[in-house]
Amino acid sequence: MNDIASRIEHTVLGPTTTWDDVQTVLDTAEAYGMRACVPPCYVDRADSYAPELAVTTVVGFPHGQHSSETKCAEATNAWQDGAAELDVVCNVGQLRAGTDHVVREELTEVVAAVPVPVKVIVEAPLLTDDQLHRIGEIAVEADAAYLKTATGFSDGGATAEDVRLLSEYLPVKASGGIRSWSFAKELFDAGAERIGASSGDQILDEYRER
Repeated sequence: MNDIASRIEHTVLGPTTTWDDVQTVLDTAEAYGMRACVPPCYVDRADSYAPELAVTTVVGFPHGQHSSETKCAEATNAWQDGAAELDVVCNVGQLRAGTDHVVREELTEVVAAVPVPVKVIVEAPLLTDDQLHRIGEIAVEADAAYLKTATGFSDGGATAEDVRLLSEYLPVKASGGIRSWSFAKELFDAGAERIGASSGDQILDEYRER
């Protein structure tokens, strides 16, 4: 179970998230041996509260339309506050418009701004297969560590098909609508290295009881 648990990022990112919500997620993640993903405004406090826990936070969340300078500043601040990894939302509009060089330059700058792994959230439900291939290539060129399927705050979520496609380029964090062990297993089997879910404890309880 520990191997599976360490591949799950127990997540709380909603707009009404309080410190109490974050504390609950951190406690649960520690109890189960998971990682945690929390909003950037709580990273410093989370690092102090659970210093042994690997905490991820988000950059340019949830739409990816921040300026490059803002994303770099967010990334730097989050790393300095104690984030072990960062999930940055790519600019989906720029990608869909075909201005790939803008997306590439921005992601390259964000990755270079911090010494910790950066995952690129591609918002796969909004992209065609061709666009997913393009963002996969861009993420590799930007030296990103992972591709992440979705924010969970747009239409759709993770699918096995998208995980298989994206895993051709980089390790994949599947995220968006994952609430059961059966679905998590499907995504792991499709090639996901990580799962991001607000139901991490439920997923692991089902895994243990299978």
